[in-house]
Parts: sequence; structure tokens; C-alpha cells
Amino acid sequence: MKTRLLSVTSEADMQEAAKIIADGGLVAFPTETVYGLGADALNARAVGSVYDAKGRPSDNPMIVHVCRADDLKRIYDLDKLPQQNQKQIRALTENFWPGPLTIIGPRAACVPDRTTGGLETVAVRMPDSQVALDLIRQSGCPIAAPSANISGRPSPTRAKDVVADMDGRIEAIFMGGDCQVGIESTVLDMTGDTPTILRPGILTADDISDALGVPVAYDKALSQKPDGDDFKPKAPGMKYKHYAPKADMMILEGAYTDVKREIERLRREKEREGLKVGSILFEESAFREAAHDFFARLRDLDQAGVDLIIAGALSGEDQVGFAVMNRMVKSAGYNIIKV
Repeated sequence: MKTRLLSVTSEADMQEAAKIIADGGLVAFPTETVYGLGADALNARAVGSVYDAKGRPSDNPMIVHVCRADDLKRIYDLDKLPQQNQKQIRALTENFWPGPLTIIGPRAACVPDRTTGGLETVAVRMPDSQVALDLIRQSGCPIAAPSANISGRPSPTRAKDVVADMDGRIEAIFMGGDCQVGIESTVLDMTGDTPTILRPGILTADDISDALGVPVAYDKALSQKPDGDDFKPKAPGMKYKHYAPKADMMILEGAYTDVKREIERLRREKEREGLKVGSILFEESAFREAAHDFFARLRDLDQAGVDLIIAGALSGEDQVGFAVMNRMVKSAGYNIIKV
């Protein structure tokens, strides 16, 4: 398959991309978080093509992207939600959409199993990207869009990262700029009594709690390594190996100066053994910089052909730091060393 590279400033290219989506094809496009790989969310065959292009496990649910908050009336079965939950969802969309918040609710009958990974819930967000919103609107359908990378690889935050993974696999790629946020959206389950974060992101529990006036919980699965095939992920990124570079990777956890010193000691040791070593160490409080840069740094180190990546842990006491660490530990396969 020949992949078209599209301009984000060309209306003709936008119309072409919208037709591809409407006809059941695949288009990669930029959002404020990461690049998404889009298909008609209500077309099971098209969504199946996303799984095929990514090599994605079939029980890993996708996020449906919409261009209007009113689209929730079509995608959710609101009759299955208490009035209080419906009121809270409206408050969330008013405060945070468009933006990096994905909301989980009961799925409507029109949403196929392929989109939800077989779950009776569906994850929906409205991206803060004019390219994405225009594509959804002109396609005439909600768009299911996981990250536009080979499954298990670092999420793409630059167009060149998408090309590296998806060229020849999909119909078209929008060549936009770098993503502003750099990690995927916060995923919030609104089907229970307590709003619960299933995947942390740049939008924090405190942000959400302030908007709703109620406590927000973190899913217990976020603090443990998924174990066994019986675990059923309720959101992307909860079960399978994610965000992994080609190189081996380890995380050093401890006081900043100790970690910095140990990274250099290990680098020298491993280089004497003949390995090419790369490192990632953000300043102690540079949590948003880490969110923006982490995936890109993994990709750059892979491009440089390193054999080993040594990364310094971020403080999980900060909620954005916790979100980045959620990606970092999965990138390293939970290989964490205390310093």
C-alpha cells in the first residue's frame, strides 16, 4: 500500500482524508496529546483494519474521538447512567473539552464490539486539535483512534515517528507539527459511584475533582503490574506491553544527585562492555517537560541505535510526574532499580 503524506493546511488534502475515513480507510492525524490512527468508529471492518495495521490485541479498547459534546448522546446509552453521573459528565465536557480528557460511559448499540474491545462501555474524547476536529466533522462519523504506532512501541508525538511505523500500512498520514502535550489523554471512568482514573495524563485528579466538587480515585491496577491473561483492560495502556523502545531499558529510582551519579557510573561500565548507552534524566520538577519529551527521546535513542537506555525516575508525588512514570515503567518492562 502506498501511503499519502498530507498537508495540514490543504483543504483538498483534508477532503481526501475525510473521504478515506468515510470509505472505511485509515488516516493518521495529529492531536494535542499524540498522533492518532483513525477509522470510522461505527464501522467494525474499518476498526478491525486499525488492529491489523498496529498489530494490536483485539481486547484492547479504543478511544472514540468526536467533534461535539452532543455526540455523546449518540455514542453513550445515557439511560444506563444515574442522573448524577450524567450531570457530572456534562460538567466535565464543559470544563475540559476540547482537551486531553477521555470519558468512559455505557456504550450505545451502534458502537461495535471491535471498537470497545468487547466491553459494554466506550471511551470518548474531543481532541484539542483543529486538524482532528475538521477531520471528524468532514468524515461525518466519530473516529476511533489509538496512537499511530506499531503496538507496543513508544507513542508518536511527531509526524516522522508516524511515518517510521505506519508508512505502507495505511492510506494517509497528516504531516502536522509536534504534539503539545506528549502523553496520551487522562482516561476517566464515569460508570461507577466514584469518578476513577484508569490512565493518568496531563489532566490530573485534582483538576477533575475541582471541576466536579467530589473526590476522584485512581484505579488500583495503576499501582501494580498486570498479571495473567484473565485481566480485562477497561482502557488503553492497562494490560499489554506499551511504549517500549527497541533497546533494553532500566529505571533508576532515588535521590536526584544519586541517580545522576549512578547513571554516569553505569554508562561507563556498560560502554566498557561494548554496549552503546543512552540516558534520559529530567530535572527534578520538570514534569510537563518530561511529559512533552519522553516518547520523542525514546524514539531518538532508538534512531541512534543504542543498546541500553538508563532513565531516572520522576517523583510520583506529583500527579503529572505520576502520569509520566506510568509510561516510563511500562517502557522499561517494570525494570526499576533502587539507588
